[in-house]
Amino acid sequence: MTEVVTKQELDEAFAMFYGMAASLKDLASPPVEVADEERVAAAKRVFLKGIDANFATQLDACVHCGACAQACQFYLGTEDPKYTPVHKLDLMKRVYDRELSPLSWLKKFIVKDITADDLRAQQELVYDSCTMCGRCNLVCPAGINIADMVAMNRSALAAARLMPDELRFMQEGQEADGTIFGADEDLFRFRMDALQEKLGFEIPIDKPKADVLLVTTGLDIHLFQDATGGTIETLHHMGVDYTLRSDAYEGANFGLLSGHEGTKKKMAAKLANAAIEVGAKVVIVPECGHAFPALRWGAAEALGKPVDFDVMTVSEYFGKAVMDGRLKLEKDKESRVVALHDPCKVGRWGGVFEEPRAILKAIGWELHETESNRAYNFCCGGGAGNFLIERANPLKRAGYRVKMAEIEKTEAKTLVVSCGSCRMNFEVGKVNAGDTIPVESLAAIIAAHLPKTEGAKA
Repeated sequence: MTEVVTKQELDEAFAMFYGMAASLKDLASPPVEVADEERVAAAKRVFLKGIDANFATQLDACVHCGACAQACQFYLGTEDPKYTPVHKLDLMKRVYDRELSPLSWLKKFIVKDITADDLRAQQELVYDSCTMCGRCNLVCPAGINIADMVAMNRSALAAARLMPDELRFMQEGQEADGTIFGADEDLFRFRMDALQEKLGFEIPIDKPKADVLLVTTGLDIHLFQDATGGTIETLHHMGVDYTLRSDAYEGANFGLLSGHEGTKKKMAAKLANAAIEVGAKVVIVPECGHAFPALRWGAAEALGKPVDFDVMTVSEYFGKAVMDGRLKLEKDKESRVVALHDPCKVGRWGGVFEEPRAILKAIGWELHETESNRAYNFCCGGGAGNFLIERANPLKRAGYRVKMAEIEKTEAKTLVVSCGSCRMNFEVGKVNAGDTIPVESLAAIIAAHLPKTEGAKA
């Protein structure tokens, strides 16, 4: 494999990017001033529209057993009861009780109406101390989908113009430019030209038709070029008919993360329309946990009709190719003991578990599973845009320690990830905690183990 990015280049890029990410709050424009009454009314409209019969049943089903607290790493890391996941639905429940419940006529006299101060206090609970990882959903005996309802709470706060400055900066930038971190078309083409030179072959961009549409993200363009380069090298090796689009390459979706419904649907529709235009059978999203649900489940919603293409992550696409024999990988001469982090949206929500494990097995690495793994895997502690929120740093560190404690018990020498946001959070967590375990991209690992001879055609 041609080395796409050296360790020194990656360290320098990480230092630059970390500095840029830390300044987002200061770069954000002043928030629009809105009367408190308007904020409350806007939030209520989101709740009243979004609480259907299914959510109403779930809101009534909670018996406050506390099981969800034991599933949440922010609660486990702080032991503060206010971070119990179901408490993040309290405002939503109050609106439901007063306005929609069968006893609303009575509860209007008993349950307090929500206020703008309640909404401001809610920011910490649904943005800072929740990554919508869904681990709490699995343990709830009543089957309450807390994560999806937290997403609705984010939408309510976004409508009330109360999203965190960092996420608002990212959402507004993507709404205006279509990408993130200033990774515009010029930078995209510059990076692709640099990758072409290193890889030694032409990268297909803007082919009119292709079986596969490959998507990257501003995070990889700026920082994790080894992930993008590894994906491209493997697709080339397999002989896949693929293309990237210079007008639809951004897989990140800060509408989804911030709760801004307009931007969420706009970004999903942009990628979906590009896939339809090129006739893609598969869209491969980058190593980005939220890019996966944003398109896999958001494409049809954004277009208002079913779509004829599959959405797969890098680990899923190449893992399936390994499992059915279309992709052969070379084994290392010496096995390496590794731990694997399953990104929440890709694993717990998408069911992609065996594919990355098949890849590690194919290259002869010895996987030591964390105590909580697969569907019960702990989040990295910084997903859903949380890793960008400055005021959430103490909570991120608490969540990171819960996760890293399980990784340390495996005695692994390397941590393998398949999500750039997770990778970023682990790298930042390592700096703050003084940890030294290397964190490596699965896409880059795959490319490093391609056979020297021509691979099988996809």
